[in-house]
Amino acid sequence: MKNLSLVLNVILIIAVGVLYVLHFNTDHSEETKEAGILQASEYSVAYINSDSLVKNYELFQKKQEELTAKSEKLQKEYQARAEGLQKEVNDYQRNVNNLTIGQAKAVEENLMKKQQNLRMYQEGLSQQIMQDQSKMNEEIYTKISGFLKDYSSKRGLELVVQYTPGSDILYANDSMNITTNVIKGLNEAYNAELNAPKVAETDSVSAE
Repeated sequence: MKNLSLVLNVILIIAVGVLYVLHFNTDHSEETKEAGILQASEYSVAYINSDSLVKNYELFQKKQEELTAKSEKLQKEYQARAEGLQKEVNDYQRNVNNLTIGQAKAVEENLMKKQQNLRMYQEGLSQQIMQDQSKMNEEIYTKISGFLKDYSSKRGLELVVQYTPGSDILYANDSMNITTNVIKGLNEAYNAELNAPKVAETDSVSAE
């Protein structure tokens, strides 16, 4: 799942560009700071360390674990089929001298069809995993972008970018790092969803 981090790096970018400063206040007053974040009167730009987000966002970790478990299960199923086919091939090779030309040809054709089916099965599994991963990435993107939209509107942020080794941003002040707060907020929202009471369908039905 190494490419999951790369995908998340992409979807975290609400806007990509050179980090810039808007509405800079030269007064540098020490009033109102939230967890080291300068307020909108000083900066309207913030950044997130996507590597830290991937490691600490509980929903992402859960979804990644589920996808990994499913991939391993499908891989085992494929391996079992492949081993079964290999056994048939070995049996054929061991007994081919006891078969007529017609029988041998029929067995070979049958084995070739099974090989083709196994290859198609493998391709289908790969496509399924890719679709599941795409669905997971879309869900994570929706959660993160929705949270950041609300978070930014409350704090006057106009731009949130990723800042990790290898990114286009060469320097960013630590006071603009909102990673910790974003992770905390995302996890709180995720746990709130997990702990939210589920309304039974029958609750809305009046007793007769």
